[in-house]
Amino acid sequence: MLKKQLYFFVSIILFSSCNFNKMFLQPDKLPSTLKQIKMRRSGKDSLVMIFSGSNFQPAIIKNRKDTVDSGFTIESVVFKSKSGNKLNGWFLTPKNIKAPITLLHLHGNSGSIVNQFGAVAPLIKNGFQIFVFDYSGFGFSEGKATRKNVLIDALSAVDYLKERNEVKGTKFVLYGQSLGGNLSAVVAAQRQDIIDGLVIEGGFSSHGDIAAHFVKKAILFGFIGRIAVKPGYNSKKAIKKNKKPLLVIHSTEDKIVPFFMGTKIYEKANSPKEFYEIQKCHICGPYFYTDSISKKIIRMVR
Repeated sequence: MLKKQLYFFVSIILFSSCNFNKMFLQPDKLPSTLKQIKMRRSGKDSLVMIFSGSNFQPAIIKNRKDTVDSGFTIESVVFKSKSGNKLNGWFLTPKNIKAPITLLHLHGNSGSIVNQFGAVAPLIKNGFQIFVFDYSGFGFSEGKATRKNVLIDALSAVDYLKERNEVKGTKFVLYGQSLGGNLSAVVAAQRQDIIDGLVIEGGFSSHGDIAAHFVKKAILFGFIGRIAVKPGYNSKKAIKKNKKPLLVIHSTEDKIVPFFMGTKIYEKANSPKEFYEIQKCHICGPYFYTDSISKKIIRMVR
């Protein structure tokens, strides 16, 4: 009987290890030959994103004919990561305004910037310029999606962005959401001389913590998640090294990353820091709290 129970637990751990490590990175890989992709289709109203050129420059078309005026410009670029892969990023800038603050967005574990950029785009109307990019294996970016590559890519994005003329002279803030929230604390710890502030929205405290949370919900044995997942880097350790102003945003209604993980990151952080408790869905802050989040970021870096 004991042998059967041991076999059962070992099987769960091995099965969980494979699945949970894959769970953290679920990219949408886009072929370099892709010319367009449907963004929304509802009755007569449809949105299509068209790509052109070697840098995959996007344009959003409505009802097959009208170019959508989003209120900001998109410059698509391809830059080299120290992972060895060429990555695709979009530089989003407000029209007719010189932005005083640059946000580097580190997105979540799935999709690509085609759907992820909308998670921070609402902030542009308040004068921010934002750089969003895809990690290795996401979107048009080359390579394989691994946790090691994700970190190298994020550090490379900081180094690339800081050399752009549009960024020089602006306040430079990391804005990480979900998986990117966990990642942003690690990046911030390694780039203290470059950044001016850090925002973590809906971020989990470690890969082990979030794996344990999901396993506990499913089969009650949360410790299996910790055993199954490779620990690697995590925000609750890295945040202790951050000396720059911090804003942690987390929703009490977050059904993906539990609220207590946001408070755990905040508690372990150095001052100056602020915790912003919101409602609504996972990483939906910029949609529903555009102005208040904008004001908090501006105050944080000034």
